[in-house]
Amino acid sequence: IEERNSEIRQSNKKIMSSMNYAKRIQNAILPHRNAIEDSFNDAFVLFKPKDIVSGDFFWFIEKNGKQFIAAVDCTGHGVPGAFMSMIGNNLLNEIVNDLNIESPDLILNELHVRVRQALRQKETENRDGMDIAICVVDKSKGILEFSGAKNPLVYIEHNEEGVPELKTIKGDKMPIGGMQ
Repeated sequence: IEERNSEIRQSNKKIMSSMNYAKRIQNAILPHRNAIEDSFNDAFVLFKPKDIVSGDFFWFIEKNGKQFIAAVDCTGHGVPGAFMSMIGNNLLNEIVNDLNIESPDLILNELHVRVRQALRQKETENRDGMDIAICVVDKSKGILEFSGAKNPLVYIEHNEEGVPELKTIKGDKMPIGGMQ
């Protein structure tokens, strides 16, 4: 029994070491919170993964005087979710940086197509994907554009009396990836 327990402890130690290493890699692709907090007044990032590695991620870049920011919830938790988050992060970077797509609805349409291609969903019947809320902010024009795939935009607006009210704009009912 002691020999088996020792083997289990060794295996567990290797697994945890590998998971922590994966967490460092996943954290390295996340944007620096300071970049977001410096770009928006009173901004903060709340990111509390359920597992060591996460299927949730946030994404942020600045390009052509605009800020692109997204909150993404991928199917799966732990390792499967982390794989999806890496795919999603890379595809968002390609779509905005390489394809120069800057409209949030077009970004999500292209993301949907590319997730389905990356996972060969027509052939494999794989249903993995992600829910996402993305905003493109052009401060010079005072414009915020939003698009969501199952995720809403939640914001605060002051009413006529100056009282803050929580408002919501729903996202589309279709997720990114998965079944058509």
